Amino acid sequence: MNDKKVSRLRRSRKARLKMNELQMTRLCVFRSSQHIYAQVISADGNKVLVSASTLDSQLRDGATGNIEAAKKVGQLVAERAKAAGVAKVAFDRSGYKYHGRVKALADAAREGGLEF
Repeated sequence: MNDKKVSRLRRSRKARLKMNELQMTRLCVFRSSQHIYAQVISADGNKVLVSASTLDSQLRDGATGNIEAAKKVGQLVAERAKAAGVAKVAFDRSGYKYHGRVKALADAAREGGLEF
């Protein structure tokens, strides 16, 4: 693996250990160059409660790798989480900078009713 990916995984490991210690349900984000994915994972880390991505049929039309698509994913994951009974989560940015698409997804999820 290249140094950039190793560094990102090291940063994400530290945050996930803290969330696991606090037994928090977490909103985990993964971004690729073309898509963005979000999952709400249970406190023990064994079960995905809710997921949304730009691969969903509702969000597939138009561009999938920009800030607008990330906002739509954030809104969708928030409404699905509220339907599943999850209101409070910890935001797991997976070692990415809190900027651009990751920030847009987080802001949209907050507007959708998730607390973190």
